[in-house]
Amino acid sequence: MSGPCTDIAHLGQVEMLTDRFEESLDFFTRVYGLKVSALAGDSAYLRAWDDYEFATLNLTASHTTGVAHIGYRATSPEALERRVAAIEASVYKVHGWTDGDQSHGRAFRFEDPFGHVFEIYYDTVRYQADAAGRPTLKNTASAFTGAAPRRIDHVNLLAPDVAEFRTFMETCLGSRVTEYIQLDNGRTGGAWFTINNKTYDLACTEDHSGGTARLHHLTYATDQREDILRAADIFLQNGVHIETGPHKHAIQGTFFLYVWEPAGNRVELANSGARLILAPDWEPVCWTEADRKKGQAWGLKTIETFHTHGTPPAAKKE
Repeated sequence: MSGPCTDIAHLGQVEMLTDRFEESLDFFTRVYGLKVSALAGDSAYLRAWDDYEFATLNLTASHTTGVAHIGYRATSPEALERRVAAIEASVYKVHGWTDGDQSHGRAFRFEDPFGHVFEIYYDTVRYQADAAGRPTLKNTASAFTGAAPRRIDHVNLLAPDVAEFRTFMETCLGSRVTEYIQLDNGRTGGAWFTINNKTYDLACTEDHSGGTARLHHLTYATDQREDILRAADIFLQNGVHIETGPHKHAIQGTFFLYVWEPAGNRVELANSGARLILAPDWEPVCWTEADRKKGQAWGLKTIETFHTHGTPPAAKKE
């Protein structure tokens, strides 16, 4: 590839599974600050206050947890067809076309080597605010209150072979890596991917659990760091398990706060400041194992559960 692929516009939607639907829905709306666009079947269609699409999180009742699919929006109908052709010509498992859902039109589904299901769509449903949710400023999608996050930011998946996952992302989505971890044993410990000028919209980190298609976390972005500091107090007030943070990542420089929602899925609030990847010939930043052992940007050590906890839970090894 001579330059960045322009077929994919952005990360559009994540479907998260919960075996405690009512409690999870209460968390994501009342505490975390997302808005309900619709309730249909077993799913709640949720969005942050400045997400232009009808939904960026499909919260679906299930017997398990984790992620059901990850959706990307193409830049045009023609771009969608180009990606479909590339995927069909690849070695990866194809699910084929679906009719879409409440938030977008038909979508093409496929699967990575580790069981994560992806889809690409173009036709979408734009959110239309009612009188109560109409923003004062015409260039925002809806009104907001409190420390609610502004937009969907990224998803982090777990896989036993990050290098193989990288090949999948480059082949199927035209993604490029902005930063990665090189372990002493020669393996890739993690990689951060983008399909536009954001620093990353998807990350993949190494999974040692033996599980399949697991989720590490889903992240929404706030306007400023102070929103995250206030959110920490809100989580504390509501008895939400704060796993780590507020603090700053060394990789990508993101200010972060991680919590577990009631079903055990890890979710993050993050702020990356004004950092963008504008160089078309960006050279990926390599972090060594020694770099990572230094901890996060300001010295906070990475807690053990960050390397072990994912959803759905992996079967305990004998």
